[in-house]
Amino acid sequence: MMLEMDSLSKSFGGLMAINHLDLDVYKGEILGFIGPNGSGKTTLFNLISGLLKPDSGKIKLNGIDITPLSSHKICQMGIARTFQLTKPFAQMTSLENVMVGKAFGCTPTWSMREAKEEAEKILRFIGLGEKSMWRASALGVVDRKKLETARALATKPKLLLLDEMMAGLTPTEVEEAMVLVKKIRDSGITLIVVEHVMEAILGISDRVVAINAGEKIAEGAPQDVVRERKVIEAYLGEEA
Repeated sequence: MMLEMDSLSKSFGGLMAINHLDLDVYKGEILGFIGPNGSGKTTLFNLISGLLKPDSGKIKLNGIDITPLSSHKICQMGIARTFQLTKPFAQMTSLENVMVGKAFGCTPTWSMREAKEEAEKILRFIGLGEKSMWRASALGVVDRKKLETARALATKPKLLLLDEMMAGLTPTEVEEAMVLVKKIRDSGITLIVVEHVMEAILGISDRVVAINAGEKIAEGAPQDVVRERKVIEAYLGEEA
């Protein structure tokens, strides 16, 4: 067991975003995480990464309680994430953006040479090697998403949280992104993937968890979860 969430809850005013959620993540898997808009998916990522603190419950990484830790401490322990809306350092190059990740992750370095070499390696891995000297502001949507992922990989995570990496991509671009996600897993990184593109979730996930209104409504093999009545109703309404 890599990550354990025990009775995790988070509310905003009278709105319960995460409601006594229990969830386990196993080392080496790709866990797909689905649910309609407003179901609590991004809130959960914010809780895991330390941007938000739960009202109750605990989060453990490899048996260590990380619930009270700051986001940068959690990053240094091996959890990195991407965001739906990419926000690179626009006037810096792709290479410089990734070097920032190297400076503040699990194995931070003050050596510019080491950071540069590692960043170049990651950019080649992610498919941006030829654009390493481009300013981030000059990159298109697809490449910005790749850069966001590269910057997260530079922190040397054990667990990577991908938040709608494939939103807005063409079918061909989705296929390429699916290959990249599997490639990241094969490099030894465990992933939790939040995604609305069902083709991608079915194609990459070892296991899928569905939530609605902050509660887990289904868990299991991808093909089984998407056929669950509660999941269909959550997306399409009871009449479906």
